[in-house]
Amino acid sequence: MARRVKRQLKNEINVVPYIDVMLVLLIIFMITAPMINPGQIDLPQIGKSSIAPSAPLEVIIKADSSLALRDLEKTSIEAHVTHQQLIDAIKQKQTQNAGQPVVIAADKNVRYEEVIKVMDILQQHQVQKVGLLAQPK
Repeated sequence: MARRVKRQLKNEINVVPYIDVMLVLLIIFMITAPMINPGQIDLPQIGKSSIAPSAPLEVIIKADSSLALRDLEKTSIEAHVTHQQLIDAIKQKQTQNAGQPVVIAADKNVRYEEVIKVMDILQQHQVQKVGLLAQPK
């Protein structure tokens, strides 16, 4: 007659493989950590630029798709211009001050196509800093 052997479940966890894996990872990190170059961050310096940023040129697109140009640095008077006069005026201003930005302010009833057309004209004539002017509610 065969004896019946009762099997009991072990309530223990074998942690030896986990310890082996942890030691291998520790060795890998200890070897690779000195090889990694720390990143350098160049922080801006205070008072580095003595030139104040210039006020932008404002290209105004009116509801009837006519254009006007306002130089906020000198005056707040709008000058009505054509597309070619706009390019000539902006190029003249940017030869004096190459970093002067240009912003486009359009009437809310103007089609977006007109705004894109003006942006495209400015881009074709290598005007670098172009932005859109928006008024908060």
